[in-house]
Amino acid sequence: MNTKALYKLTYGLFVLSANQDGRDNACIVNTIVQVTSSPVRITVAVNKENLTHDMIAATGVFNATILSKNAPFDVFRHFGMQSGKSADKMSGIDYRRTENGLAIFPKHATAYICAKVISATDIGTHTLFLADVTDCDDLSDDEPVTYAYYQSSIKVSAPKPNVKGWRCTVCGYIYEGDELPPDYICPICKHGAEVFERIV
Repeated sequence: MNTKALYKLTYGLFVLSANQDGRDNACIVNTIVQVTSSPVRITVAVNKENLTHDMIAATGVFNATILSKNAPFDVFRHFGMQSGKSADKMSGIDYRRTENGLAIFPKHATAYICAKVISATDIGTHTLFLADVTDCDDLSDDEPVTYAYYQSSIKVSAPKPNVKGWRCTVCGYIYEGDELPPDYICPICKHGAEVFERIV
């Protein structure tokens, strides 16, 4: 199976933010979908290993910043290639708060959505949150970044480390070693060995 076919699905990349007990966190997701227009509802699937997942599960509220094509690779690396469990992702980042008190990141965004969870479905490695949209706004006329555009134009511009091993084609994490264990799970994005490619 060639999982690169999935890059051609027309979905975007978003910064999903939450707050619990005064602590902010955010992560990159690519699974936000509008499912109804009256009432306006969306779904988002969030990996259970993410701190943002736990915050949303506990508070039932989240924001989604819709990233634009001008977002540099550093945005994706910052929010998607480190864990909020061990890093303060808000440090050194420009953000503002919406009426629900959560952060959005307008500098490299085209819009944002605020949402309140109405149900959560366990789908294995992820939880699928169904939510009412409580607020949203346009931030710029920039085009939203798609996953395909990220793969073809943003990720390829990232500096490549001079190491040998295996690279995760989803998030860019490097596993150093001659052989990648068949049951290896990426510690950053939680995808399996099948998405890794050998660095030559």
